[in-house]
Amino acid sequence: MPELPEVEVVKKSLEAKLKNLTIKRVFVNNNKLRFKINNKSFSNIKDFKIISIKRRSKYLIINLEQNLTILAHLGMTGKFFILNKKTKYKTSFYYSLKKNDFKHDHITFFLNKGFKLIYNDVRKFGFIKLFKNQNINECNHLKFLGPEPLTNDFNISYVKNYLLNKKTAIKNLLMNQKFVAGLGNIYCNEILFLSKINPIRIAKKVNKEEINKIVKFTKKILKKSIFQGGSSINNFTDTEGQNGNFQQKFNVYNREKRRCKTKNCPCIIKKLYIAGRSSFFCPRCQK
Repeated sequence: MPELPEVEVVKKSLEAKLKNLTIKRVFVNNNKLRFKINNKSFSNIKDFKIISIKRRSKYLIINLEQNLTILAHLGMTGKFFILNKKTKYKTSFYYSLKKNDFKHDHITFFLNKGFKLIYNDVRKFGFIKLFKNQNINECNHLKFLGPEPLTNDFNISYVKNYLLNKKTAIKNLLMNQKFVAGLGNIYCNEILFLSKINPIRIAKKVNKEEINKIVKFTKKILKKSIFQGGSSINNFTDTEGQNGNFQQKFNVYNREKRRCKTKNCPCIIKKLYIAGRSSFFCPRCQK
């Protein structure tokens, strides 16, 4: 599943291509996604201009004229294609393009200047919904999200207060979208490695110095990944068809039985499961 950096890369790519284009027609080929596409509501956005494209956590927010907003989540295999008369731009996390992939095109937005925006989803865990602008932040998808990790709201004081008396594993807490929005398994593993914290450590036992590291490395890792185009796990690419490169920088994620990258550390990266999710760590570097 794409995490914050990958969704941010998609957002930037979509905005560069779609901003200020006008929706001329919407065609729903298959409305059976995680939540059924409301054919009637999407048929009513004809001639509405795309004002902006934003991101909140792992969600894409496409703002239209007439105070309407399209909310999209890529799920596990969702991908957007942008087509014009000459070029097919691609954006997805699971990106392997099969011969019959068009069968999984769920909704097509026909835009002016010869552009099309297509949402394709093989496993159908993603969704696309339409909201009034004033209701978008109160919908159940966004209402309970924690602060964005790249904002000043995610700071040492906030983390310290949230961790107080929490008896859950620190890895689980970082994965909790109510605590901080947008982090997923890949980046939580990497943050905890750089912070030198074992993923099964009880949250309330993380000290102030370690909290400082969590905040610092969360911001650093996410910024670096966005800059490098995200992580190409299962062939993630942006709309230009370019692979993300951050996976080449992984310290622990998916490196089970390989040597720790810390200088002079002889240990081998181990893998365990926490709340059903794979966790990778160095038993010597992370205490």
